[in-house]
Amino acid sequence: MHGFFTTGVCGCLLFVASAEVTLGAEQPNIVLVMADDMGYGDPGCFNSQSKIPTPHINRLARQGLRFTDAHAPASVCVPTRYGLLTGRYPFRSQRSERTESRIEPGRLTLGGMLQGRGYQTMCVGKWHQGFAGGKTRKDYSQPIRQGPVERGFHSFFGIPASLDIPPYYWIRDDHCVTPPTARAKDNFSKGWTKIQGAFWRAGPVPPDFRFEDVLPMVGTAAVDFLSKNTTAQSKRPFFLYVALPAPHTPWLPARKYRGKSGASMYGEFVMMVDEVVGQIVDAIGGDRSGRKTLLVFTSDNGPVWYPHDVEKFGHSAVGPLRGMKGDAWEGGHRMPFIVRWPGRVPAGSVSRHLICHTDLMATFAAVSGAPLPKNAGEDSLNQLAVLKKPSRSKPVRTTLVTRSSGRVLAVRDGAWKMIPRLGSGGFSKPRRVKPRPGGPSVQLYNLETDIGEMQNLAAKHPEIVERMKQVSATIVGP
Repeated sequence: MHGFFTTGVCGCLLFVASAEVTLGAEQPNIVLVMADDMGYGDPGCFNSQSKIPTPHINRLARQGLRFTDAHAPASVCVPTRYGLLTGRYPFRSQRSERTESRIEPGRLTLGGMLQGRGYQTMCVGKWHQGFAGGKTRKDYSQPIRQGPVERGFHSFFGIPASLDIPPYYWIRDDHCVTPPTARAKDNFSKGWTKIQGAFWRAGPVPPDFRFEDVLPMVGTAAVDFLSKNTTAQSKRPFFLYVALPAPHTPWLPARKYRGKSGASMYGEFVMMVDEVVGQIVDAIGGDRSGRKTLLVFTSDNGPVWYPHDVEKFGHSAVGPLRGMKGDAWEGGHRMPFIVRWPGRVPAGSVSRHLICHTDLMATFAAVSGAPLPKNAGEDSLNQLAVLKKPSRSKPVRTTLVTRSSGRVLAVRDGAWKMIPRLGSGGFSKPRRVKPRPGGPSVQLYNLETDIGEMQNLAAKHPEIVERMKQVSATIVGP
């Protein structure tokens, strides 16, 4: 193995560059599937008590490697996608997708890196990294700048952002398919909070746009790409990034799923996502190109699933974790994460090693033989050794920084986790708690013995709090 690393506080390995190549094998095809708002406790392979049937994701876990300590770099959509695509912690970028591309011009992305190694690259689904001009577009006949095709992908088919954020329309490459000349009304579901159920906000929409068609059309586009590129005539490896728009709201399960989940319409929509994953896996299974496809399945952040939902349905969408989407607690950012790579990743294996979405940049660089410049993927660590030998004793990553919706930066160092304020820092209440006189002002948890983050040990271990602050300062800055 070849690479260049620098050692930080507490033995943290910070990736600088890598020239590792896949040993004696052709570059594999790479498929990255990211669900939207699927919780750690939704798939049965991560939560034996799940009330949601997920046979296809479960099958994927049996065929590959399941990580139990995998994390998004943030607990909401946009910053997570930035970290995934750039290999950088999202707190390092101050750009806003509301006015421009979240990804800086010239910033190396997963797609751009793999393009440089001869890969055919395509993005399908939800982009949510912004475009030039933000939402102020008036002329939909003009090219849509700073989107996927200018950020490392040869082609794109999908939607601009989440399916509850207007305007709503389809984009092919860098052009709007049908202009949003009509207007959708606010939509809510009785019996759910305002951000659950079949929820979307009022806004511009094409006259023929159907919200319930979006997930199936994304799945079809992914399968079509795979069908065309896994033939025996395929000369180039490919990278397919499938950013599923679900089970994020609006929850719109097809009729055949209704009544088949113990978690109501949310669970039914997760079942629909599971079937789309199965379609993608089946399409890869017909690979005649001679390349072994590396497939990664994960989610961008936790679910919108409140404690009263758990009580009502008996389903914990975050499993044993605390919190939900947006939170600094584990339920906001600890994610399902499965890797299947026939002949390279042991089937039916499990790893407890720490991994972050940002690590895909350095790992895919190693897999494809791509050199990673020093100014790219600053927070990405090459996890190839863990993929090949999940039982190895030495972890690649020992520290982690995650960002909540309230911009709270939680830090990990081994089993220890510190949240630099009290409260969830996100969607769960209380979001922020004032310290009591003489009480701790931060949260400190030992996740090895308290994965549910129920015992704040900050007062008991002030020395560890100080150490964690030093780790944070080394990574984030003072």
